[in-house]
Amino acid sequence: MHLSEATFVVVDLETSGAAPSTGAGITEIGAVKVRGGVVIGEFETFVNPGVQISEFITQLTGITDQMLSNAPTIAQVFPSFIEFLGPESENVLVAHNAPFDVGFLKAAAAHLDYPWPNHHVTDTARLARYVLTKDDVINCKLATLAEFFGATTSPTHRALDDARATVDVLHGIIERLGSFGITTLPQFKKVKKRLVSG
Repeated sequence: MHLSEATFVVVDLETSGAAPSTGAGITEIGAVKVRGGVVIGEFETFVNPGVQISEFITQLTGITDQMLSNAPTIAQVFPSFIEFLGPESENVLVAHNAPFDVGFLKAAAAHLDYPWPNHHVTDTARLARYVLTKDDVINCKLATLAEFFGATTSPTHRALDDARATVDVLHGIIERLGSFGITTLPQFKKVKKRLVSG
């Protein structure tokens, strides 16, 4: 399958802390489904994490306890989110610094006794290190890459904005992968870090 025919689901989470192991929970989910460079669906919801939001997190994200007080719980949100992800055999799950987001989602699935789907997971931070050099960007933070690739949405530490910015970064990366001869989904799934960075 050519990359232009593949369906990517780009996910971003906001959370109440750094890791599920510390008792932190998901506070917002944003996801954008794209195929052939076209957005075919979006998913956005606040999530009541069942814990108080620290001042640090509120300053970072703008999300307050008040905003989450009437939000659904992860148990209420999770089934519709999994449905949005679509078939694991076809759709690719994408996130910037994917281990963070996927870690929270897997922890939520385990907590809910919900089977976690086995989507191929792509990390745009890792992919960016494959196609870009230090001459291109000073780091692979989302804001840096969004600016470099001319993203139409700037990252704001809000889930849907950051997911939209990541979509533009993904498209910029896919364009560059073409120059490495990577144009199909099976090739894309095998991309590892370059051995030599110029």
